[in-house]
Amino acid sequence: MAKDTIGFALSAVNKFAGSSLVKKLKLQRPAEKIAYLSTRTGFQVVSSTNATVQQAKAFFKQTTPTKEQQAATLFDPSLSEDQRLIKDTLDRFSSDIIRDSAYEADSQAATPDEVFQQANELGMLAYSVSEQYGGFTDTPSTVSNLIIIEALASGDMGIATALLSTISVANILTRWGTEAQQSSWLAPLTRSLEHDKGLFATVAINEPSPLFNPNKLKTRVTPIEDGYLLNGKKSAVAIGERADFFLVAASSPGGEQNLFIVNSALKGISVESSPAMGLKAAELSTITFKDVQLPLDALLGDEHFCYQTCIDLSNLAGCALAIGCAQAIQDYVIKYCNERIAFGEPVSHRQSVAFMIANMGIELEGMRLLTYRAASRCEQGLPFHREAYLAKVLCADKAMEIGTNGVQLLGGHGFIKEHPVERWYRDMRSIAILYGLHA
Repeated sequence: MAKDTIGFALSAVNKFAGSSLVKKLKLQRPAEKIAYLSTRTGFQVVSSTNATVQQAKAFFKQTTPTKEQQAATLFDPSLSEDQRLIKDTLDRFSSDIIRDSAYEADSQAATPDEVFQQANELGMLAYSVSEQYGGFTDTPSTVSNLIIIEALASGDMGIATALLSTISVANILTRWGTEAQQSSWLAPLTRSLEHDKGLFATVAINEPSPLFNPNKLKTRVTPIEDGYLLNGKKSAVAIGERADFFLVAASSPGGEQNLFIVNSALKGISVESSPAMGLKAAELSTITFKDVQLPLDALLGDEHFCYQTCIDLSNLAGCALAIGCAQAIQDYVIKYCNERIAFGEPVSHRQSVAFMIANMGIELEGMRLLTYRAASRCEQGLPFHREAYLAKVLCADKAMEIGTNGVQLLGGHGFIKEHPVERWYRDMRSIAILYGLHA
């Protein structure tokens, strides 16, 4: 009742402030000030009233929610201040640096060294590393990692994949590496940035086999007296020729899948550049391992390592790539269709065009919410395998739909390199088939 009365009073004050009588008497400024003060005071009263009502309800009915009820209400899609700052910074980096370098990087099938240097100066790697090893935080955030991936992918997915490869290795080592492994492999990554010559690392999961399944690996390790013998082949490995070490997914004789830390300088390793249809700037490579001898401590982590969780987080990273690229496509086609004139009016006035762009927005928001819900459950320590799988399936499907529609909306321009949508379309093909990045 109090809320309705205050609302009626505020409505009357606002109508008075905008009336013709006030304008004739030249009392707009005093009237606007009265309206502002009234509105502010009114909201204070409403808030106070609501607080009093809630206190009364709490007094008469004290209930403790179950754990299931608490978990169901914990997903909050809003960003914290730190996350918003990270997103704003990387959005500018993507639009000013990555987007400008994308055409050349795609043509040369390589990310320019200056882009790596500028990315290092931003300190993105430090968000994945604890303060003990030169990072910013002792509580790495899966949601923050996805925000970083999405922001970079909105500039260019190929360059983003190249930049994120080392960060993905840092994420894995931070989450599962033993103290000795973090000291030997994680600390050098951050220390190298202080000397303006960053080290590179990458994750090697994909294999050149039809219908590749990351849970049925053909790359194998065989235990030997003082370590392991690694044999197999990995394909579509980002920055493979640059990497100083790899995290290689391999299967043991018992059928268990694990990750192994492999120094790229070891004997028996051959790396060959193999540019693909898309992600050319990611410098994809094929790596062959032939009787590579690994020490005992090459096995990542301890009994707490979970390979399936690692794959689930890799799927979420791929989803974030798709979301960032899809957002870039939508932004580009909206601007293009508003500026493209056909038959005397913008093509966006055509209902079929407007509906297609609207569907892009609907699918994009669905991709984003499903992905971040899975990431949120991961941060809470809740099971998220189902949610990560659903996000992967949806993003793989809708990424191609958005890419195809982006090309279609540009007509003939969607088929030429003058516009970036054809490159984004090619990059989107990778979402359904590639693994490697890690949130």
